[in-house]
Amino acid sequence: MTTGQSKANHCSESKEKDGEYERIREKARNRLKKLAKHKEPHVAWHTCVGPQVRWGTQEMLWPVSPRAMQGSATPRICALSTPKKDFQAGTVHYNRPMYYYSSGRASVIWSVSEGAKEGAATERVESLAQPKAFHGDLHEHKPQFFYSCGRVTPIWPVSRGAMGSNERPRTTTLAGHRPYHADFKDERPIQSVVSAAARTTRPNEHISSLAMPKKRSEGPFRAPQWPVSDQVKTSVATGHCVELACSKPLAEGFQHAKEVEWPISKGAKRAQASGRIIELAQPISRASMDHLQFNPNAFTVKESALKGVIPGRIEDLAVPMNR
Repeated sequence: MTTGQSKANHCSESKEKDGEYERIREKARNRLKKLAKHKEPHVAWHTCVGPQVRWGTQEMLWPVSPRAMQGSATPRICALSTPKKDFQAGTVHYNRPMYYYSSGRASVIWSVSEGAKEGAATERVESLAQPKAFHGDLHEHKPQFFYSCGRVTPIWPVSRGAMGSNERPRTTTLAGHRPYHADFKDERPIQSVVSAAARTTRPNEHISSLAMPKKRSEGPFRAPQWPVSDQVKTSVATGHCVELACSKPLAEGFQHAKEVEWPISKGAKRAQASGRIIELAQPISRASMDHLQFNPNAFTVKESALKGVIPGRIEDLAVPMNR
């Protein structure tokens, strides 16, 4: 197989692949167009749902024929239309009102019959009605549940001797309220009370002088400019005054901030760029995607390539593998 034949086969295979891809893309586009359309109602004469019905009206879906109105129901329809049997009918509590004297549950309060009122309790009911007895070894010193809510009451009858007895000093001490601490001091009122002596006292001379407002002269004030004498004008400052008047020098090696804009020298303006700089300044030129994707000479074989000789190694590799 020559190089030209292999390239021709490769060209035909690539064209077949491109055609297959184009058919797949066309099929996908048609599918997307079909899915993009709105759903159409598939209503036919055998699937018709009848006329359009508006909710809230008393109109029927479709008129009933006179023959259907005169027809009789089948035994099956009669059996299905029979209501469910009420097994409570005929009982004592039939139609007994629910939620009567209750909180959302079936009531346990209802009228009692005369026979139930005259009946007598059985021995079992009487034994169950008896309260729970105390233990045999229990010894009570005072009655339980007396003036209390299920606990031992602190109220019991007091004897006459206890009522007529005198108080002991210890009892009087215990009956008194708890005393305050020895260092306790009551809170001070918000407004302090001024004594009568402070109200009638007279301030001394020092307090009166301190209470007087500061005296400020009403003028005339000194003018903003005043004459300077000739002697002061001709005076010479001493060396120490000159040294103190000098500003603080900058640190050694200090450099001022560089200006944002600085003048360009004439030599820099007249300078000529070298060939290398011009070459580097040229922008990178790239072909457009249209030219890169469409190349009419992509599968053209050069004449020199057609005249070339394929090495033996290439011919061995070009032979298909037998499986």
